[in-house]
Amino acid sequence: MRNNPTDSDGPSGVLLVDKGEEMTSHDVVAIARRALNTKKIGHCGTLDPMATGLLMLVIGRATKIQDLLMSEDKQYVGTLTLGSTTSTQDRQGEILESKPVENYSREQIQGAFDHFMGDFEQIPPMVSAIKKDGVPLYKLARKGIEIVREPRKVHITSNEVARIELPEVDFTVNCSKGFYVRTYAHDIGERLGCGAHLSALRRTRSGKFTLDRAVTVADLKTAPREELYKALISLAEISLMRGA
Repeated sequence: MRNNPTDSDGPSGVLLVDKGEEMTSHDVVAIARRALNTKKIGHCGTLDPMATGLLMLVIGRATKIQDLLMSEDKQYVGTLTLGSTTSTQDRQGEILESKPVENYSREQIQGAFDHFMGDFEQIPPMVSAIKKDGVPLYKLARKGIEIVREPRKVHITSNEVARIELPEVDFTVNCSKGFYVRTYAHDIGERLGCGAHLSALRRTRSGKFTLDRAVTVADLKTAPREELYKALISLAEISLMRGA
């Protein structure tokens, strides 16, 4: 079902984009706004500039289901680096502390990952878009201000530890919305006793949407508008996919 999901009010539907590194989610929205010639556009679930992968853009009438789509579980593939913690919990921050990395066994590393399974609480990082009195925390963090953050309940359905080449560990995690993979990496490092930070991240799934039908940012910039319209997933198809 790849009908052209446009009407007299302009395009409507969901456009899946494979975001590249060193660009914000808002950058992608701005490019798509120009490419599709539409003002009614938003995105589901911010990806940090360092992160790549699936960014869902809601366009036209699809903006009405933005919250619904954002509430679904996600899958991420990432790499954490043991031995150092950073100010942002990822490789873009300043190193706060470095410790020697023991020759951990696969069982020890898997055990640290498995400690964080099912329902548990996570303290959001200071460098996040959560607001305190209307001000995003990351803006306070830039001024060197740190405030107490309330723990948030999150959920992990499954994890998989892939490559282990210390100090690096590759992993896949399936998690609930509102989950911070940076904090996950940080907490696993704390659990092992040597500290860690997130050094790579790619979102590969959100709900039932995967990268299979995603367009690249280069496509967004150069593809004919009609081709981008054809790439939109219509509201009717989304309804069928979600079993609504």
